[in-house]
Amino acid sequence: MVKHIILWKLKEELGGKSKSEVLEGIKGGLEGLYGKVPGLLKISVEISPLPSSNADVMLYSELESENALKGYQTHPEHVKAADTYVRPYTETRMCMDCEG
Repeated sequence: MVKHIILWKLKEELGGKSKSEVLEGIKGGLEGLYGKVPGLLKISVEISPLPSSNADVMLYSELESENALKGYQTHPEHVKAADTYVRPYTETRMCMDCEG
């Protein structure tokens, strides 16, 4: 199993959308990938960080294997969700992939 964890910081300017709209879009768009992407075992998006955090959004996902992760990254549904809900509104991204 492979864990795929992402942290994002939102941009200051969100194209006229509210922060809550953007966060709900990210959560719904990414969690909606469950059942659509082969090898994706679990996916959750946290959008309510504690004040001590320096990130706005966290993605936690588990995939069957490193090959499943590669497939997830290029899967058309994932690319569509990322291009629609994530990339337009985020300025910083940190990623950690690990086995476990």
